[in-house]
Amino acid sequence: MFFQHVYDKSLAQGSYIIGCQATGEAIVIDAQRDIDVYLDIAKQNNLHISHIAETHIHADFLCGSRELAAVTGATMYLSDEGGEEWQYQFLHTGLKDGDVIKVGNLSLEVLHTPGHTPESISFLLTDHPATDKPVMVFTGDFVFVGDIGRPDLLEKAAGLIGTKETGAKQMFQSLKKFAALPDYIQLWPAHGAGSACGKALGTVPGSTVGYEKIRNWAFGYGEDEKGFIDYLLADQPEPPKYFAKMKHLNKVNRPLLVEVPKHPKLSKEAFIKAYEYGLKIIDARDKADFAKGFIPGSLNIQGNNSFSTWAGWLLNYQEQFMLVCDDNQIEDLTRKLMRIGLDNIYGYISDVHNLGMELQTADIISIDEFKTYLKKDDVRIVDVRGETEYEAGHIERAENVFVGTIPDNLDKISKDKQVIIHCQAGDRAAIAYSVLAKNGFRNVKNFSGGMKEWLASGGETITCKEPSCIEA
Repeated sequence: MFFQHVYDKSLAQGSYIIGCQATGEAIVIDAQRDIDVYLDIAKQNNLHISHIAETHIHADFLCGSRELAAVTGATMYLSDEGGEEWQYQFLHTGLKDGDVIKVGNLSLEVLHTPGHTPESISFLLTDHPATDKPVMVFTGDFVFVGDIGRPDLLEKAAGLIGTKETGAKQMFQSLKKFAALPDYIQLWPAHGAGSACGKALGTVPGSTVGYEKIRNWAFGYGEDEKGFIDYLLADQPEPPKYFAKMKHLNKVNRPLLVEVPKHPKLSKEAFIKAYEYGLKIIDARDKADFAKGFIPGSLNIQGNNSFSTWAGWLLNYQEQFMLVCDDNQIEDLTRKLMRIGLDNIYGYISDVHNLGMELQTADIISIDEFKTYLKKDDVRIVDVRGETEYEAGHIERAENVFVGTIPDNLDKISKDKQVIIHCQAGDRAAIAYSVLAKNGFRNVKNFSGGMKEWLASGGETITCKEPSCIEA
């Protein structure tokens, strides 16, 4: 048997290619959209991709199953569980609980494991030349290393009110099916640490059924369904705004992108013309370089592993946009964006200083200067971290406006008073600063050191259970 785990750090997303070396057949599970990685792996190992499968209708990335099927001619095997509302709306081979997919001398048994979503399935793999007992289970967003899939995404991201409690109850029952599997079976999930599909995902890529039954919090509640549900639904991170779009595009017919597109480097004249026409600019430079000089109206989303997530928060799927990045970054950023369906890149430039336009600078302040503003009544401190982070501990008098929702909550931030923003370590505050600057806020300072520097210097925090926080 051939096995390879393909991991996309930018979305903390795992996919798998498993092959029967005797017959040369292979299956890909939960493919990312830039499919050349699977084609290269198959070619290098004398395999042909004959089967493609998904564990569920994904919300956090645009699955590449259809691109891969279009190129290879492989058959797509997708869930037909979950009821009429949870059916894929394009041609595929449907799967139900107990069905078996055969890939050469390998077999994958389908387990219906609802909870994260109603149609979620897992695949129990047996390598028959070696043993007739299963050896691996591919759980998608059902069971992670150290955590389980959240059942509230359909409600929070897609607006399907009332689904989170139903999903939590289904998850409680599905875990019993998982717990009945032999302890030695290897666990391979669809996400790792950093994904918004859970709240405490582990950093190691895989585990075993037995180890998860010992260390995963979800198996510690016995028959206490209420306690389990209360904990599962509490303190989940904010689902990125683009999740609802992914949920839709992964379900319906959509345009395919079978190759990584190449975007042009724009001339000064072409860029300025597009800028004056109103195209949005995403500046992917380091936050320190952006602060020293940026194009008015541009948004600073650094080209790191969080790039696509924040782009998904702040861009819509109808507008064209341009990038500011180095020549050696453009392919990587293109891949990161296409993985969530943001394909409307008009082009890019690499130098903002030769455009002949006046650049803006960001007002970055030190912790010492930050402290001088804390007791002033005409100053507003805005913490742009997530709600759960804020509630766990924040600087007294700081208000919480999450960076991803700032464009929809500009009325909560004063244009008349001095505003000072911060996050944990500076990256999210840099995004927030650029959003506010784009929307005409001029009295804004960025305490870039954030909570990390505040705590390191001995700064105190309060929680939202303390009277001073409640009164604020």
